[in-house]
Formats: sequence, C-alpha cells, structure tokens
Amino acid sequence: MKQFLGFDLGAESGRAMLGTLAGDQLQLEELHRFPNQPVRLPTGLYWDTLRLFYEMQQALEIAQRQRQLRLDGIGVDTWGVDFGLLGRDGALVDNPRHYRDARNNGQMERTFAVVPKAEIYAETGLQFMQFNSLFQWHAMHLAGSPALEVAHTLLFMPDLFNYFFTGIARAERSIASTSQFYNPVRKTFATELLRKLGLNPAILPPLVDSGTLLGPLLQADVPVFAVAGHDTASAVAAVPAQGDASWCYISSGTWSLMGVEWHEPVIHETAARFNLTNEIGVEGKVRLLKNIAGLWLWQECRRAWISEGTTYSYDEMTALASAAPPFSTLLHPDAFLEPGNMPARIAAHCRSTGHPVPQTHGEFCRAILEGLALRYRQVFETLQLVLNRKLTRIHIVGGGSRNHLLNQFVADACGVPVYAGPSEATVIGNILVQAMGARLLRNLEDIRHVVRRSFPVTLFEPQSQASWDAAYERFVRIQL
Repeated sequence: MKQFLGFDLGAESGRAMLGTLAGDQLQLEELHRFPNQPVRLPTGLYWDTLRLFYEMQQALEIAQRQRQLRLDGIGVDTWGVDFGLLGRDGALVDNPRHYRDARNNGQMERTFAVVPKAEIYAETGLQFMQFNSLFQWHAMHLAGSPALEVAHTLLFMPDLFNYFFTGIARAERSIASTSQFYNPVRKTFATELLRKLGLNPAILPPLVDSGTLLGPLLQADVPVFAVAGHDTASAVAAVPAQGDASWCYISSGTWSLMGVEWHEPVIHETAARFNLTNEIGVEGKVRLLKNIAGLWLWQECRRAWISEGTTYSYDEMTALASAAPPFSTLLHPDAFLEPGNMPARIAAHCRSTGHPVPQTHGEFCRAILEGLALRYRQVFETLQLVLNRKLTRIHIVGGGSRNHLLNQFVADACGVPVYAGPSEATVIGNILVQAMGARLLRNLEDIRHVVRRSFPVTLFEPQSQASWDAAYERFVRIQL
C-alpha cells in the first residue's frame, strides 16, 4: 500500500487529497480544503500566493504530524497560464497576477502589432486568449515592469509551489504548454518568438516531463513529483477511456476544456481558423482542445444572488433549471469571461443581441446549461471536421460531471452517449502520475486501468435530439 498527497488548486478553492494505492485500486480522502480568493489591489487583481502555500503547509502538518502518515509522494496541479517571478536570490519579486486582471484587455492586438497572429499560431499551436502567459509577459514588458528588470526565473503556478517545497526550479511540460511560448513540435520553449517581443528567454527554467521526480521536501524525506501540473492535463490522464481513439473529453468545472487526445500537434490553417489549442499531456500526448467558459457563469450568478440575500446550493440551482422552460433564451457562454454581476451582464447581453431576457433564477440557470451544451456540440463538430474522424462518445470528468442535467443536455445536443465521471479526475490524475513517477505504474494505460477499477461512471444516452437540432441552428447565429 502506497500513499500520495495530491494538491489540487482551482479558481475557487484548493484541497489536499490523500490517495491510497493498493494494487490496482485507488482510494481518496480529503485531508484539507481551503478557499482560493483573489485579492484586488490598486495595481490589479492578484492570487494570494503565500496564503495558498501556507494552507498547503497546513495540509502537510495534518498528514505528517496529526495523522502520522508516511507519504510516498507529493504533487501539485493548478490552473494554467499564470506565473510568478523570482529574483537572483530566489525570492518572489512579483506576486502572480490573476488571469482575469484588466491589464490583459486589448493586449493581444498590441502583441500582434509586433509579431503577426498567424506567426504566433504557427510557432505555438495554441488557442488565442487574452490572458495567455505570452500576452501577460508582453504587457509587463510594454509597461516597463520593474519586476522584469530584476527577474531571474519565471515559474508557472504549480512549478512555483514545487519550488517553494524543494528549492528546485523546473518547468513541467504540460503547464508550460499553456503559455503560448512553447513549441509542441520541437518540444522546447519558443525562444525566438520571445526575443522578437523583447522578452528574455533566459529566465525560463529547464523543462521536465510529467512524472519527473524533482527531489525531496526541504525539511523532510518525502519525494516531490512534477505531476501533470496543468489541472486539465491531470484530469485528462484520469479519463477512464479504453479502446480506439473515437472518444473526446470534457473537463468540466469553472472552465470547460473539450478536446481529444492525439499523437501529434495539429497546427494548420483549419485548426488556426477554429482557434484550437495544442497542449501537452502525460506521456507527451497532445491535448487538441478548446477552452469554453464553463460553469463560471453559474458560479458568478450564485455569488451575485448570495449578495442579494438568496443562497442556493448547486443542486438547488440544477432543480430550478430543470423546472424552467426549454430554450427560452440562448446564451453563448464565451461572451462572459470577465467577473462582475453576472445576471445583470447576461440580461444586458440578451437585450443587445435581441434575445429574451431570463425572468427567473431558474431561467438564468437553464439558459447557462443549455448554452454550454450547445457550445459543446459546436466544438464537437469542429473536432470531427479538423481531424476528419467520427467521434462516437464523450467522457465528462471533473466537478461538472456531477451535474446530471447538464450531462443529459450534452448527450441530447451532441447525439452521442456521455460517460460521466470521475468527478475527482484532476486529483486522481495528479496522484496516479506520482505513482507512475515512483514506478508503481508503467504508463498512461495503467493509470486509466486503475481509474476504471476504482471509480464509477454514469452513462447518459441521447433522448430528445430533434429539439436540440432546432436550437443549435439558432445558436450558431449568435454573435459574440
């Protein structure tokens, strides 16, 4: 029996999960959960990085001192793109900004004025989003950031926490591939692109693969592994798929990431036109995918209603959505990427696009879920077109896989079976990649075998596709 501690940090909260591996069975236990609340200062929106690390240290205290556990490994996964800067002395010289910080607004166009958009895509194969690391770094450069002048090392978020634990600075490949300055063909950082933008590639650390043993904790003889540091890469590793490559996945949470696992980067004019992204997964697999706004809209609506005095659980919101009339309002989820009063922003968007404004909380909830399912269908069709391959099933993993109404909507909208679960895919992938790094598992196939043996999956068959076909015809005409 081996025990691993997986730190999984998301946009709303972080947790430390104990994974106990016995043969081909994995059991999970939550040891510690903590909020992840960004901090707004006069200079911008920041992650509370040191508080997050303090909570991670508290989890280690629980595991080692209170529970007297003998840990066989530790691993950290987080969201993508954001980074911190270290000085020559190894100290943090600039606290990581939140990817929703306003400094990113309009930055893509400023970057494209120096290096054309087509050239950046040809070099990186990454989906264009204004908060990608490349644009954040270039924004700092254009603003004359003092932190850049003294920066010695750039570390993405999971790499930064690994450094705090071990003193070893490395860039794990899956998280590096979210940056838009990683070349997935050459499997190196795109240093020439960085130089053209006036950015110094010398501050980038060496790259390592998922599962690499970094070293021991600074104050204890516990191995720290560079797992698939991007949370989506960890989640995809835990997709319980087997057989041919006719499946696609949705990692469903604050963000939805929908794609396929592929054997090589797909970088050509059609992929660029659909703004698909080529990110790296376990064993160097390419995650050809699309970022979709996800349940962020639900979370923001819930937050707004709480501030008005009405508190719903997510199950209650699902029940409200189920009772609301279908297709009364069509929303494109990617129109709502910035924080704010989400119900008011949805209402304003509906008025500006000529769509009916939701009148009840249930109508807001249903419109969000239907909009997500229709957007999934759009990406589903795009993936089939780009790959010239028919996809026959969808695996939904992550917290969103617990929403049975959304799962059924996806099956109906896309017209294929949906397999939902495990909901804890991200931390499962984190822990099992540690086990692979410890040579307890051989490869990705072994990881998925353990997932199938350890966690249930729920099947949703298509039921009412005709009404979804009609709604989809209207959805594709929505202008963002």
